[in-house]
Formats: sequence, C-alpha cells, structure tokens
Amino acid sequence: MSSLLAQLFPPATTRGMELSADVLIVLTSAAIIYVLTRYHKWGHLWREWLTTVDHKKIGIMYLIAAITMLFRGGVDALLMRGQLAVPNNHFLGPLHYDEIFTTHGTIMIFFMSMPFIFAMFNLAIPLMIGARDVAFPRLNAISFWLFAFAAFMFNISFVVGGSPNAGWTSYPPLTELAFNPGVGQNYYLLAIQISGIGSIATGVNFLVTILKMRAPGMTLMRMPMFVWTSLVTSALILFAFPPLTVALAMTMLDRLFGTDFFTITHGGMPMMYVNLFWLFGHPEVYILILPSFGIFSEVVATFSRKRLFGYSTMVWSVITITLLSYGTWVHHFFTMGAGPGVNVFFGISTMLIAIPTGIKIFNWIFTMWGGRVRTPVAMLWALAFIPTFVVGGATGVMLGAVVGDYQFHNSYFLIAHFHNVLIGGTVFGLLAGMYYWWPKTFGFKLDERQGRWFFWLFFIGFWITFMPQYALGFMGMTRRMYTYTTGYGWSLPNLVSTIGAFMMGAGFVVFVYSIVYSYKHGERDLTGDPWDGRTLEWSLPSPPPSYNFARIPVVSDRDAWWEMKQHNQTNVVQLNPNDIQPIEMPKSSSIPFLMGLAFFVGGIGMVFEWWWVAILGGLGVVALLIIGSFDYNDHEEIHAETIRHTEASLGRLQG
Repeated sequence: MSSLLAQLFPPATTRGMELSADVLIVLTSAAIIYVLTRYHKWGHLWREWLTTVDHKKIGIMYLIAAITMLFRGGVDALLMRGQLAVPNNHFLGPLHYDEIFTTHGTIMIFFMSMPFIFAMFNLAIPLMIGARDVAFPRLNAISFWLFAFAAFMFNISFVVGGSPNAGWTSYPPLTELAFNPGVGQNYYLLAIQISGIGSIATGVNFLVTILKMRAPGMTLMRMPMFVWTSLVTSALILFAFPPLTVALAMTMLDRLFGTDFFTITHGGMPMMYVNLFWLFGHPEVYILILPSFGIFSEVVATFSRKRLFGYSTMVWSVITITLLSYGTWVHHFFTMGAGPGVNVFFGISTMLIAIPTGIKIFNWIFTMWGGRVRTPVAMLWALAFIPTFVVGGATGVMLGAVVGDYQFHNSYFLIAHFHNVLIGGTVFGLLAGMYYWWPKTFGFKLDERQGRWFFWLFFIGFWITFMPQYALGFMGMTRRMYTYTTGYGWSLPNLVSTIGAFMMGAGFVVFVYSIVYSYKHGERDLTGDPWDGRTLEWSLPSPPPSYNFARIPVVSDRDAWWEMKQHNQTNVVQLNPNDIQPIEMPKSSSIPFLMGLAFFVGGIGMVFEWWWVAILGGLGVVALLIIGSFDYNDHEEIHAETIRHTEASLGRLQG
C-alpha cells in the first residue's frame, strides 16, 4: 500500500499549490454531487447530455470544456508571469516551472484551442449547410468523450502521479526514461494520443458532412466561407495528426517497452521525432487559424451589410495555404544543421505562405469599405485581429529569413510571435465566433457592455504582455528560463509583460461574469436573426429545434438567407401543416460515453504500467465497438404531430 501511495502521490504532488488544488477539487466535486442530488438532476444529466448525439449539445459541451481549459491554461500563464515579474524570484522552483510551462502549452494547443474549434464546427456548420445533423452522429459523440476523458486524464497529473515537464513539444532526450523518470510524461503521451483519435474522427466526420450533406443547390462555390475553412481544416487534420500519432507512439514504446527509436546512445534518432512532430506542428498552426479566418469572413460581411469581397479569391487562398502548410515544417529547426539548401527551400516556402494569408486581410478591409459597419463585440474581435495578425505575420516572415532566425531562435522574440499569431488569430477569431453564434445557440445575447469591457481589458492586456517580449528577444532572453539575474536590462520589460498578463486575466473574469449575468438578464433572441445575418442558420429560431430544419431549404445563391430577405422570400420558412412529414433522427446512446471511459481506464493503466488495468480498458473498447456494430436500432422517428406542435410554438406554421 505504501508503494502504491508513493507512486500516486510523489513529492511533486504534495507541494502547497497541489494540496490546495486537491482541496478545491474535492469541494467542487462535492458541490456538484450535492446539487445534482438535491434537485434530482442525475437522470436529466444522463439522458440529455452524457448520452446525447445531437451536434448542438455536443457543441455546447465542447464550448464549456474549452472555456474551462482557457481558465486552467490561463492560470498556468499567470503563474509563469508571476515567477518572471522580477529577477532572482523563487516563487516557483525550476522543476515546478518546467511542469507549469509544459501544461500551459499543451492545454492551450490540444485541450483549449482544438475543442473551441470543434465547438464552432458543431454549433454552426450543420445549420449553415442546411443539414439536420452531422454525417456520423454517434462518432461525433465518441470524439467529444475521447477528448473529455483525455483532458481529465491530463489535468489530474497535477495532483496524481506528477505533471509532464518536457515542454509542449516534448523533444527527446528530455522525454526518454533515463532523463525523465516517473509517470508525468506518460500522461502527456496517452492523453494526447486519446484526444488525437477523437480529433481525427472529427476531421473525417465534418469532411463527409460538408461534402455530402449540403442543402440542394448549395454548390461548393455557394458555401459560406466558414464552411470552406472548416472543410480544409478537416482535411488538414486527416494528414497532420498521423505523424504526431506515430511520434508519440514511438516515444511511448521507448518509455514503456524499452525500444530505442529516439535513444541516441543505442542508435536512435531524436531528429526523427522533431521532423515527425513538426510535420504535424506546422499544419496544426493552420488547423488552429483557418477556422478563425472563416469566422472573420462571416462576421465582417454580416456587420458590414455587404457580400464578402473576393469570395473566389478567398477560397483559393485557403486551399493554397492548406497545400503550402505541409512544406514549411523545417523552419522550426533551421539551426539544427539541415544545411543551406534545405534551409533556403523552407525559408522561401515560409515567405510564400504569407501571400495567400495577406490576401484575406485585404479582402476583409475591402468588404468593410463602403459598407454600413456596425461594431458589436463580435466585430470588435474581428477588427482587433487585423493589426494584430499583421504584426504576427510580419514577425513570422522575419523568423522565416534563415539568417535572422539564427538570432531569434529560442528567444523571447519567438515566444512573442507565437502568441501574437495564436492569441491574436485563433483566440480572437474563436471569441468573435462565440459572440456571433451565442444567441443562435442559447437563445439570448451576451451583454454588449460587459463584452466591451472584456474586449478592451483582454486586447490592451495582450499588447502590454507580448510587445515587451519582442524586445526581450532582441535583448537575448531565451525561452524556458525560470529566473534571471539583474544587470541584463530584462527587469522592466518582464514586469510590464506580467502586468499585461494580469489585465488579460481580469478580462477573463469579466467574461465569465458576463455569461452568468446574460443568462439571467440578457436580451432574448425572439426573431432567430438578431444580427440581420446572411447564412442559413439565421433562418432558424434560437435555439433551433432538435431536428434543425423541418423542411430542408433549397439554395439558389451565396448568402442564401440574405438573398431570400432581399427578394421578400422569407416566407419559405413558413410550413403548411399538411405538408409536414415525420423526420428520422439519431437516438441517444451510452456507447460514446462508455467508450471514453474505457479509453480513460486503459490510459491510466498504461500511465502507471498497471497492465491488468490497461488490458481491462482495452477489452472494454473492443467490447463497445462490437456492441455498437450490432446496434441497428440507432434512429428514432419524430412524429409529424410533434413537429407541427414545435413549429406552431415557434410561429412557423402557415395560417
């Protein structure tokens, strides 16, 4: 028993911060259990959420998870900035700091940004293309629960077993067992592997959904821009995640089974891992940013009351980015001795990819030019993106210049650029999309006044945080330093950067308060079209019924709903009661939740090398796959009378 406790709770998990987290976890869990029991909500939770296959509810769960992970990763960021605020600080020890920056990067990339993107996919795409659900509803739910249990697994490492500490990229030999004993790195490998399976399944699902389930008349060149960027993102996922899967599997074999893929003293090649990781890693940058490009296109066109300028150019630019993104991965390690020929090729490819990216900036500006521009919070995020991403793109080209990269590599200049692009691009875009589609999803708007407070605190705090880091990079400060001495001139820029980070944290607090306030007092969306939107989702009530469309719309032009409004054809949403037919929809299922649980059990078994637990989880996965394969009763019919009653309550029946 003592050896088991020592394995579960090594000294790294019994520091004051970890013990405080233990107490909070226990108290929070107890409060949740009390509320669910007190108000008899266990059955409702199981029927309506844990077993749902409705893409809208899955999107809401992804969104809640993403916001939760934004808080978790943000706390890590504040801890790091607190440590670096002044020289010779020992608020965090070196090992603790390594754990914090590893979990921060991993959570923000894999467990915040990815589920936030998948939330937007689920909440918007079926509605935008006139579909009643995704192509594979049960697979969609499995994808979510694999992510959810993987995120839970990764986060418990903080208090059970020990956190990973080799950075979010986890290069060997830092990950090899000889240099990194303990189970922390096992958590990293297994959590990302399990979540990655769900991500690949989501890519397959939305690729098929977009290609095969569009409304009649919606040709590829009539699709909304967000649908286009989601299509190419899904394709990127299918080709980008397998190299990561291979790299992590090989590392896991090295750690758990004694192989030597990356053990240089036994003939292994650490550079093979680096190449495999960045074969995933650079397309991943565009997996994260392309959906935001699509969101900005929808938001800018809607709030400029104009058709998107240069639509076909935008389509071809995102296709070009998709193709070029696989030819730039070596720019992440110019300094590792690949040679001048290789470096020149990848330097040029890096600069080339800036061209289609820049095209979109001009397209959004020309869309606003001459339009009647409104600036609700969603539009503010879109406007903020343009100058922010221009700076991020320009510094990216600087890093793509091989000679310059030799100076900037592994410095705080790189840290500033990376966050400039991912926060100023991905996060700004996802926040714009969240504010834009929130009333469609929940039936009420987020408070605009509080949203502006959130925007300005976060936006100004962002610039205060990362502009000094460009200067620190020029001054020679390297990444992953947990402390520094006086005399380098780094003290003031680091202090200013920390102040900016806490401003961003204050903005997040306002954001969370705004959600709670708006739920109780926010403006209800009674029209289904609060922004005077352009695409099909705004033809539906807010929130939409479970079947989305009682009658699948017919599309005759781009911006289908806008065109219907311009030609006074909005009455097409009104239904003759006698024309309503029964609709077949997928049934709820417990298999996705149980599948996630089985992967979690198997993953925990592998993390701690409890092989009987790992085998038990694996057998559970196989059993659930077999049971699901023979479950032919996976759809149910919504009766015409039920649909008539629902549509009548929404005021959508003729007469």
